[in-house]
Formats: sequence, C-alpha cells, structure tokens
Amino acid sequence: MEDSKIRKVVREGYSKVAREANSCCSASTASCCAPASSAENISTKIGYSQEELKRVPEGANLGLGCGNPIALASLKEDETVLDLGSGAGLDCFLAAKKVGAKGKVIGVDMTPEMIDKARGNAQKEGYENVEFRLGEIENLPVSNESVDIVISNCVINLSPDKRRVFDETFRVLKSGGRLMVSDIVLLKELPDFIKNSPEAYVGCISGAMMKDEYLGAIKDAGFQEVRIVGEASFPLECVTDDALAKEAIRDAGLSRDELKDAVDSIASIQVYAEKPSNRI
Repeated sequence: MEDSKIRKVVREGYSKVAREANSCCSASTASCCAPASSAENISTKIGYSQEELKRVPEGANLGLGCGNPIALASLKEDETVLDLGSGAGLDCFLAAKKVGAKGKVIGVDMTPEMIDKARGNAQKEGYENVEFRLGEIENLPVSNESVDIVISNCVINLSPDKRRVFDETFRVLKSGGRLMVSDIVLLKELPDFIKNSPEAYVGCISGAMMKDEYLGAIKDAGFQEVRIVGEASFPLECVTDDALAKEAIRDAGLSRDELKDAVDSIASIQVYAEKPSNRI
C-alpha cells in the first residue's frame, strides 16, 4: 500500500476506536482484545497494575497497548516525556505522576478524535503538566533536543516509515536521552494476503517489521545501548477477538490454522535505547 493510503486507513481505524472505544492490538498471555468494558483486564495482562489504572482519568485506558513502557522507563522528577501515538492519554497520565508538577509530558497523535478525547480527560482531572499535540510521528511537532525520554506503546508498527520515526525521535531527544518502546515485530515473514490487508495493518499485524530490522533501524538513527528488555508471544485471541482484525480474516477467507501460522510470526517486544551524550 502507498504511504498516504496507510495513513488514511490507520487514521480512520483509530478514529473509530476513539468514538466507539471497542478495539485493540494488545499482546498478552490470554485473551486481550475485548470491548472497552474489559480494557482494565487487558491492561493488567500486559503489565499495568491495578493501582496505576486507578490513578488515570476514566476513559484514558482503551486497552490498545502491547506492554507498559512506563514500568520500564525509570522516569525521574522534572523530566520531559514524549509519548508517540498517545491515544486517549493512558501512558501520558501515568508519566505525569512520575515527573511531578515541574516535569512535562507531551502526547502526539495523528487522530483528531484521540486528541480531543485525551484533552478532555486531562481537563476533567486537572492535569496541568500534560499537553496533547496533533501530528504525525514521522514529523513530530516537537523542538530539537527538548525531551528527556520518548515512550511509545504499540504504535510505531503502524507507521509506513518507521526509520523516519526513529530519526525524528533521535532529533527531539536531548543528549543522553532515552527511548523506551513496546511494539509488535515479526519473527518471520507474513503471507502476502496479510501484508497487503489494510485491516490487518490497522490491527497492528501487517505493518510490523522483522525484529532484527526494527532494532537495526533504531541503531541506524544513531542510538546506542539498544537492547530488548522484554519479549512475549502474540496470542491468537488478540486477532480473533479484535473487531478490526476480524474484518481482515473474513476478507482473506483464512482458516484458523492459516491464521495461527500467521500469528506465530508475531511477537511483542520492549526495547530500550539511548542517545549518545555530548559530554566528553
């Protein structure tokens, strides 16, 4: 698919999610893609604690992630955090608690409906150290070297130009800044009928890179200390229970065995990296 078509399909898919709050692309050890009423169960299975989920505004958790980057990010007071693909604001609100009143959290999302939802969540709970900006993660509306840490949760796989995302991430990070992302990668190539499916792209499947290529793209952007700090299989239920992925399965006429073979190609990883320090 052309990049413009991919962005259009993804934006439309997640606009629908924001309106209906009824889809996800989570990876866990059990069924993880369920209606919004089950978002809390989804999130606890991928690493969020009950205490964390109780601290965020109602409606901020849509069950859309594939890990908990906040748990691994080691955020410090007064830091500036950037969340790529911030959705309704779950990770931003958790980060805001970590960095304190003098810190700052910026969420960037390309879907106007998600930005509206996140801003509403921030307003009703009085978050003054969080802001949400409409923009594409390939062209971040963020100044050079202005951020201490970049986080992202199951979003970079949706970008048609992931290398550009990592280049942009490197640009906005301060010297010595950190990257902590949870994302979906491939362990082997997917069949063409899945790779070419718009619905599978929105479902966080067909847009994923090979794991080694993904790590290589981070290194090519200039990052050091690139390492996987967590990895999990992608359960079949994450596809069969997801409304967006169901459409792709139906259109392709996949059997359960064919689908299982494809899903076995996918993994959820948590990756840490650092921008080199200018200090001698």
